[in-house]
Amino acid sequence: MIDLSGYEAIVFDMDGTLIDSMGAHVTAWQMTCEYFGLPFNADYMYGLGGVPTKQIAVLLNQKFSTDHNPEEVAAKKREYWSSIRDVPSKITETCNVLEHYQGKLKMGVGTGSERKHAEDVLCKTGIDKKITALVTASDVTHGKPHAETFLRVAELLGVEPTKCVVFEDTEIGRQAAEAANMDCILVKDGKIQMS
Repeated sequence: MIDLSGYEAIVFDMDGTLIDSMGAHVTAWQMTCEYFGLPFNADYMYGLGGVPTKQIAVLLNQKFSTDHNPEEVAAKKREYWSSIRDVPSKITETCNVLEHYQGKLKMGVGTGSERKHAEDVLCKTGIDKKITALVTASDVTHGKPHAETFLRVAELLGVEPTKCVVFEDTEIGRQAAEAANMDCILVKDGKIQMS
């Protein structure tokens, strides 16, 4: 087991880190892009994992010089995502870390998902019972790669940011952890990357 004894808290990203749901999110974005007549690139969308839905809509407008209403784009993406019958499954390696350090370190989740979605997924997988702090896109002004999400989790846990380690699956999430002055361990395709 990975040695995290030098930390007081673990902050997990959710989608793609604890929960294998990125595929469903990317599919929902593909449907959304088709609906709004936007080019779709799966790798680009996957790279935006952790960015709040409305902010992704803004980024797509910038990338393709369009002016779609971000609220409408986000609502359509949520509608498509809800229509996909995807049962969230846990990512084994990171969930093993969660189990191993249960009761030894404080734990929270910092996600770019909206609160309703995050609570639903965490409840369905039982992870909600194992964490004491949840910060979602609904709770912050600035999403990842800004530090606010992870800083709020540390604040709720009552732990200094430098005493937290983040598990993340995207470069944007890694940047957010770095901006929050937290160490970051990357998870790629469900595997913890030890450098």
